[in-house]
Amino acid sequence: MKNPADITLWCLHGAFGTASDWQAFAHTMTKRGMQVRMVDLWRFLDCCPLSLAATAQAINNEAGINTKTNILVGYSMGGRLALHALLAKNHPWTAAVIVSAHPGLADPAEKSARLQHDTTWSVRCLHNPWESLIEQWNSQDILQSPPDVRYPALLPRPALSMRRKEIARSFIDWSLGAQENLWPQLPTINVPVLWISGDHDEKFTRLAARATEQLPQASHQIIPASGHRVPWDQPTAFADRVETWILSGTK
Repeated sequence: MKNPADITLWCLHGAFGTASDWQAFAHTMTKRGMQVRMVDLWRFLDCCPLSLAATAQAINNEAGINTKTNILVGYSMGGRLALHALLAKNHPWTAAVIVSAHPGLADPAEKSARLQHDTTWSVRCLHNPWESLIEQWNSQDILQSPPDVRYPALLPRPALSMRRKEIARSFIDWSLGAQENLWPQLPTINVPVLWISGDHDEKFTRLAARATEQLPQASHQIIPASGHRVPWDQPTAFADRVETWILSGTK
């Protein structure tokens, strides 16, 4: 069993997300003895373009100076960044939790279509009224949660509007269409991985099952009554699963 006091969790948010999305999770895990770093991903794009791989390396560099046991937690877009971080040489991670993430597209036509789709979102980020933009984002089928669940992004989140340019850039630099297809590299990830999906998210549950078959040390857990946004649809169940997995030796 690992000592919680020796563990630092590094949490990577999703698209249209903020580091503060992880506040409730951080509060829970801190009460359970672990340290939590909620990473603001937008700051990596505040001056210039930066690829997924380069951003992941920058995160690795930050975590590398931490003397505690580093465990990476990445949701959706943050999960894709986390996979890049795990594939980098000499990375600082002891284990990782991947949530609702896509390892990449292989078909050039699919990649091109996704780039076009994300370019449209990039333009919207720069020009659409903020509240209608958030409403558009949350209305997507993939982001629908089970009844009686309310994810924080359903609010207008006006403070995030200050990051319009960075978010717009992320839809270009960090697009799934621009991402390297990581499926062939998954067998080289050399740390334990817990891959989580929601039972209402059929697409990403299928992706998670396929991915964990290829990872050398991985388990796939499906959390009931949750969609794509598992950590916020079922925060207690999510925190419990992560803690149990870590303290049981990440098996």
